[in-house]
Amino acid sequence: MEAHVNGSPVPVPDSPATSAAAHLRDGLGLTGTKVACGTGVCGACTVLVDGSPAASCLLPADRLAGRSVTTVEGLGGEHPVQRAFAAHDGLQCGYCTPGFVVEASVFVDGWRAEHGDTPPGREEIADALAGHLCRCGAYEGIFSAVAAACAGEFDTLPDRDPPRVDAVDKVTGRARYSADQAPPGTWEGVVVRSVHPHARIRSVRAADADTPLVDLLPADRTVRYVGQPIAAVAAPTPGRARAAAEAVAVDYDLRPAVAEVATARAPGAPLVHATPDERAGAPSYGEAPSPPARWDGNVRGPGTVTWRGPTAVRRLRAAAASGNPLLVAQEYTTAAQLHSPLEPHVCVAHWHGGGLDLFASTQSVSGLADRVAERWELDRDRVRVVAEHVGGAFGAKNGISTDIRAAVDLSRLAGAPVRVSFTRAEELTDAGHRPGTRTRVALLADGDGDLAAMSVDSYGDGGVSVGSTTATMALLMYGRAPRRVRDYDVVTHRPPGMPMRAPGGPPMAWALEQAVDEMAGRLGEDPLALRLRWDGNPKRRALYERAARTALWRSRPRGPRTGRFRRGVGAAASNWLYLFGPRARVELVVEGGELVVRTATQDLGTGIRTVLSGTVADRLGLPGGVRVEIGDSGAVFGTGSYGSRTTPSMGPAAADAADRMRAALRGRDPRVPERGPVDEHVLKEVLSTSEGLSVVGGRVRDRWGPPFPDTPDDLGVGRGMSGAVHLMEVEVDTLLGRVRPTRCWAGIAAGRIYSERTARNQCEGAVVQGVGYALFEERRHDPRTGAVLSDDLEDYRLPGMGDVPETEVYFHQEGFEHVPGGGVGLGEVSAVGVAAALGNAVFDATGWRPRDLPLRPDRVIEGIR
Repeated sequence: MEAHVNGSPVPVPDSPATSAAAHLRDGLGLTGTKVACGTGVCGACTVLVDGSPAASCLLPADRLAGRSVTTVEGLGGEHPVQRAFAAHDGLQCGYCTPGFVVEASVFVDGWRAEHGDTPPGREEIADALAGHLCRCGAYEGIFSAVAAACAGEFDTLPDRDPPRVDAVDKVTGRARYSADQAPPGTWEGVVVRSVHPHARIRSVRAADADTPLVDLLPADRTVRYVGQPIAAVAAPTPGRARAAAEAVAVDYDLRPAVAEVATARAPGAPLVHATPDERAGAPSYGEAPSPPARWDGNVRGPGTVTWRGPTAVRRLRAAAASGNPLLVAQEYTTAAQLHSPLEPHVCVAHWHGGGLDLFASTQSVSGLADRVAERWELDRDRVRVVAEHVGGAFGAKNGISTDIRAAVDLSRLAGAPVRVSFTRAEELTDAGHRPGTRTRVALLADGDGDLAAMSVDSYGDGGVSVGSTTATMALLMYGRAPRRVRDYDVVTHRPPGMPMRAPGGPPMAWALEQAVDEMAGRLGEDPLALRLRWDGNPKRRALYERAARTALWRSRPRGPRTGRFRRGVGAAASNWLYLFGPRARVELVVEGGELVVRTATQDLGTGIRTVLSGTVADRLGLPGGVRVEIGDSGAVFGTGSYGSRTTPSMGPAAADAADRMRAALRGRDPRVPERGPVDEHVLKEVLSTSEGLSVVGGRVRDRWGPPFPDTPDDLGVGRGMSGAVHLMEVEVDTLLGRVRPTRCWAGIAAGRIYSERTARNQCEGAVVQGVGYALFEERRHDPRTGAVLSDDLEDYRLPGMGDVPETEVYFHQEGFEHVPGGGVGLGEVSAVGVAAALGNAVFDATGWRPRDLPLRPDRVIEGIR
C-alpha cells in the first residue's frame, strides 16, 4: 500500500490502528504535523489529502493508500501564506502554526481564484480557520497575514526579514519540539493514574514481569484525586505501552473523600491533609513559597497582610452599620482556568554511559538540569537538557513534572530512550490550572470621593494544593489608604493547581476592578477619572490619560441602552512586580567568521531569540541580527521563563556580552570603535582572525540596587511595578445571552520595548486568554468524585478566531530608566485586567453587574432579566 506524500511514493500501514498523524511523524519523520488534542478539534495536525484539509489525528493511516498527501513540509516555504505568517508574526510558540498554514494555503488559493487579489474581512478569515486554535493567542497576526496573502502582497520574497528570528523554521515545520526528538528505538511510556479520589495503595503490579514499571506514588502511598499518577510503564510501541498500562493491577484501600468546597468546609468533613507533615507537603500553586498559616480542618489561612489594617476594618464596619452609600461590598467568583498549552507535557529521556539526556518541554532549561542532577545524584555535567522549541507553557512546565520523572526512570529500566507524552485528557486533568476563587471586596470612599478603606478576603479552590495570593495582589493597587487583605485556601480531593500567567492577578482584578467601577457609579464619576485620582503610580496615570483620549472611550455609548443587541465599553487597571534573574549569563563567541549567541534559556513563543539577536546587533551597530543558539543546558546559565523576567534578565546580559566582545575585538584591531556602530568591513576582517574568541556577559545591577536580597534560585525583585490599562468593547445579545468582544485597547507600561512586534503579539495574546477566562473557560468536575469531566477541547472551550476582539496595543516606554536596558517583563501584566474590563463592559451595556466567571449565556440571561 502506497501514498504520495509531498510528491514521493511512500508505504502506508495496512492497519487502521495507526493514525495518519502518527505515521507521518514517527514513520516518515515529517514532524511538522503536530498532535495536540487527538480529537480533531484544534487543527494542529492538519494536512492536505487530495488537496483538501484533513485532521490527520482522526484519519487512519491505511486510508491514505492511493491518495496524495501534502504536509507543511511539502509547501516548501514558498507559499505566500508562509511568507505572510512570518512577516506579520502570525505565531508565537509555533506549535499550532503548521496546521494554520496548511489550512490557510487552501483558503488563500481558493479566495484569490474567486475574488482576485482583494483581502477578505475578519469574518471570512475567522470562518475559514474556525477549526484551528492558538493557545498563545496570535490571532491578530494571523488575520493580517491571511488578508495580505490574499491581496497578493507575498507572491515574491519580502524585502525585510521577519520580526521573529525563528519564524521561518516555524512556518515551514522545521522547528523541532521535544516529542519530535525521539531517536530510533525509542520506547513509549504511559502513566497509570488513580480512578479513585482518595485511597491508600496497597500494591501495584504489572501483568507481565518483563514490563518496565516505575512507582510514582508519594511516600505515604496515598492518592488524593482521580487522575493522580500511581505508576508508569513502557513498551517498544505506543499500542503495547497502552495495553501494558491497562493491565497494571492496583490494590486500593478506599478512604472517604470531599470533592466540593462547601462539603470540605463542613464540620467533620474528611481531611485532605490530616497531619502536620501532610499539610507542610501540600503542593503549592503560587510562584513564591506560601507563608506560614494555620489550618482549620480543610481550610488554610488566613494569610494576612495589612497597611493600617485595624483602621480599615473599623471604618468599614462603621460604614456598614450606618448604611453608608459610599460603601461597596460585594462577592465575586471565578472558575478554574486550565493552562492547556497545545504542546502537551512531554519528555524523551535517554541514559547512556553514566549520563542522562533529556528532551523536555520546560520553562527552565538550566533550572531543570540542576534539579535533575540533584534528584538522580548525578554530576551536573552528566545531565543535558534540551528544549529547542517549547510549544507554550503559561506556568505549567516549571520543575520535574510527572512526564520527566516517568521517562527518566523508565529509560534506566528499559535500557533505551523512553518518551512520555501526556494525552489531552491528562493535560486537562493533571497538568496545572489557575484555581477557582471566591473573593469579597469592600471599598469605602470618604466625602471627597477619596479611597478611605479597603478589605479583600479571598478563598482559593486549588484542589489538594494551596498558595492563594489573590487578596495579597490587591494590596499593591490604589495608593496607601488603610487596607487589610486575607488569603485562604480550601482543599478538596481534586487535582492541584499550578502557577498560571500572573498568579492571583486576574481573579483579583475581576473582583477589585468591578468594585472600583461600581464606586465610580455611586460617586457619579467617570471610571477612568476615578482611577486616575485614586492611583498614584505615574506610569498608570499616563495610561489613564492616554486611554481617556482614545476614540474607543470618547465615543462609547452613554445612558441606558435598549434592544436585543447592546454595546458597552469597560475599563480595568492592573500592575505587576518587576522581577529578574540575577544569574543570567550570555556567551558571545566567534565561529566561522560570525558572531553566535549562546545561553541556556528557552523560548516559549515570547520571542527571547529575537531579543538576544536584536540586542547584540543594536549594541554593536550591526545591520542585521546574529545567530542565536538557546535551549541547551550545556551553555551558560539562562534564566527561566516565568514571572515576566526572561527579557529583563537575558536582554541586559546580552548587552553586556556585546560590550565585552567589542572590547576584546578592539584589543585585536584598534579600528573597532569604543562605541557606536562597527564598520561592516572592519568587523568582517577582525572576526575572520578571531576564531574561537569567547566572552560571557552577565546582568549588571540596577541603579540604586534591589529593595530585597536576591534569592539563591535566581530571583530578584526590582524597584517599581509595571502597569496596564485595558478598555474593552462588547456587544451583548440579550436574547441568547451571548457576549461578543468587538474591540480592545491595551495600554502597557513596561519601559523600553526590546522587540516591538513580538511584544505586541504577546499583549494581543493576553487579551485572547483573558477573553477565554471571562467567557468560556471552566473546568467541570463530578461533584461526587472530583473527576474532571471537561477533559477534551470540545468540553473545555478555548477562544478561537471568531471569539476575539480587534486589538490595539499601546506601549508607554518611560519609568524604568534605572533598569539595565530600560525595560521589564510584560507577559504577566498584560493579562491581569482583561476579564475585568470585559465584565465592566457588560455592565455598561446592560446595567447588570456580573460577579461570576465565566459569563455563560445562562448567567447573562438570568442576570439581565
